[in-house]
Amino acid sequence: MPFIPHTEAEVRDMLAAIGAGSIDELFAEIPPDLRCGELKDLPEALSEMEVCRLMEERAAENRSALCFAGAGAYEHYIPAAVWEIALRGEFYSAYTPYQAEASQGSLQVFYEYQSMMADLMAMDVSNASLYDGASALGEAILMALRTNPESRSRKILLPRSLNPVYKRVARTLTRNQRVELVDLDYDRSLGRIAENALETFEGGEFAAVVIPQPNHFGVLEEVDVLADWAHRHGARSIAVVNPTAMALLKPPGEWGEHGADLACGEGQPLGIPLSAGGPYFGFLCSRQDFVHQLPGRLVGRTVDVDGREGFTLTLQPREQHIRRGKATSNICTNQGLMVTAATLYMALMGPKGLRNIAAACHANASALLERLTRIDGVEPVFPAPFFHEAAIRLPRAADRVLAGLAERGILGGHVLSADYPELGDALLICATETRGPEDMDRYAAALAEVLEC
Repeated sequence: MPFIPHTEAEVRDMLAAIGAGSIDELFAEIPPDLRCGELKDLPEALSEMEVCRLMEERAAENRSALCFAGAGAYEHYIPAAVWEIALRGEFYSAYTPYQAEASQGSLQVFYEYQSMMADLMAMDVSNASLYDGASALGEAILMALRTNPESRSRKILLPRSLNPVYKRVARTLTRNQRVELVDLDYDRSLGRIAENALETFEGGEFAAVVIPQPNHFGVLEEVDVLADWAHRHGARSIAVVNPTAMALLKPPGEWGEHGADLACGEGQPLGIPLSAGGPYFGFLCSRQDFVHQLPGRLVGRTVDVDGREGFTLTLQPREQHIRRGKATSNICTNQGLMVTAATLYMALMGPKGLRNIAAACHANASALLERLTRIDGVEPVFPAPFFHEAAIRLPRAADRVLAGLAERGILGGHVLSADYPELGDALLICATETRGPEDMDRYAAALAEVLEC
């Protein structure tokens, strides 16, 4: 059956009703040079058996490796119960809760997710949810502009210590809306934003300041100082945080005297496997004052006419629900299956479990850094406190070192020189709770061997 199961007679009737001679006439406004024309290079169709064999062969090409890479996506242990429950038909096949009376299960999951995420961030409200952490930042920037009418500025202070992928996505999402993203440099000796760096911008007007915690180097920023500076200058403060770290560190809602205005980030560490890059989900939390400008879905708890508890979508900001021109976002999605898994993960772990995981991550990263810097020529780039990632400097080209480690079955980290050439041959390494002493010894031995080659 074709994807659009209209008969030829139905197509003719529809074209006649609108006065068009053919389907092609409906696309006449598209210039010929932009049309792909006939698809001549498509391979011959395969049978189901042939497709299955092809996919099995390609899957067999994947190689498992010992992972010490992070830079925005992290390998954590996921209890078997998380996806055993998330893949049940009532969750796995449910698309979206447009009809509350028929979607109480999904709506309750999203409500519980919002409650736990708001608690983790110490914020008033959370959405459910967005595509990924990078697009969540883009949405947070636009939201900051909408909630700050007192500021005439459309400038956003964006730290260079922020994940470069987030910066590129933010520029893509905001560049056509007259938003100017202004670089805020970091201290080369500490790997974080120095307080005196803000002196350059005294007297300037900014709509918002983005504050990463931890930053792209794994270093912990002076978040209280940054949040208070934003507040004094009439700018919104946007926290970009690792949710696992927030179980151990001061959450955005408690930064400075007033707390951050918005908090966003990548939800992948909360029960989502790496999966070769996705699907993941983004989260966005805010103060109650700004809830009417929060993109994504919001689920509320209420009672029906008989006093029975129920759940429903509320303050619906999506273009599917209201006129496109009034939507707070036209690209957000709730990533419902990923959010379901994150809800189960947080519920199973609980506050104590999340703190234990975060503490284990920090301890393992500290042990890894200590172990690797015993090797001749390897040294830490920054002496500042970090969470579960750290930058090391190598005596050889970092990309070649990574290639050598990959040949030995180790994903050794993320090369920083492409985005931060001033750091030289620097490598960002990561260790989560999944890495043990034997793993670190194996990495150290392999690194020493590669450096000697």
